[in-house]
Amino acid sequence: MTSAEPELDDVLLHGELTVQGRLVDASNATLLCNATLGDVTLQCIYKPSAGERPLWDFPNNDLAEREVATHLLDTLLGWNLTPRTLLRDEGPYGRGMVQEFIDIAADVDCVDVVSPGQVPDGWLTVLEARDGDDNPVLLIHADRPELQRLAVLDAIANNGDRKGGHVLVATDGRVYGIDHGVTWHQDDKLRTVLWGWVETPLPDDLAADVRGLLDRWSVEAGPALEALLPADDVGAALVRAVTLLERGTFPLPSTDWPAIPWPVF
Repeated sequence: MTSAEPELDDVLLHGELTVQGRLVDASNATLLCNATLGDVTLQCIYKPSAGERPLWDFPNNDLAEREVATHLLDTLLGWNLTPRTLLRDEGPYGRGMVQEFIDIAADVDCVDVVSPGQVPDGWLTVLEARDGDDNPVLLIHADRPELQRLAVLDAIANNGDRKGGHVLVATDGRVYGIDHGVTWHQDDKLRTVLWGWVETPLPDDLAADVRGLLDRWSVEAGPALEALLPADDVGAALVRAVTLLERGTFPLPSTDWPAIPWPVF
């Protein structure tokens, strides 16, 4: 954009939303839109709060706020793992989340299911299972620093639904995580396909980023997050971040909650 053009945030928040279609595989209303402000048009995802499917453990119709909070956490950590995600008061179907659309590289994956003996170099095995024909298969993911950060982001935000299809590789090679509505619960809900580093040490740079977040929590991160979420939910995330640093390792799956989402994609 030139200096005379509106900023991305302004287009997403104030541009006219024109619905282009619906992502039919999503459990909640997820609409592909064009956001137009002046001469600038951006593709975006719009999830109106009115289209959220009620969940027994997330009953407050606030999944949009939870998605925005996860993007805010990512921004505070400086990791840039989530597309620009904002809360918009108005839209074709009312208040909801708007998110920058990401062009995906069709032939590049970070998570896969393969037969034994077909694990590529630089990939980690998460789970051994059997397919519908009773053949052995492996759930695997790439061993990449971006995915390590995404695993920690999920641990702090308590992501209950990190499917393989929620990990994207953009056409420019960047890795993104999407679909963060089922997050920030006070109870342990972490459910993910990114378990390849269980109990291995946190890299020093990653731990330093989390430590920096904690240093700014009371004056910056906490108040900003509490503008979106209940204070108890934010406080639980603080405890998770502190515990993560005290242990110094990637977390273990809970014994009280399924560790892998289903379906995995």
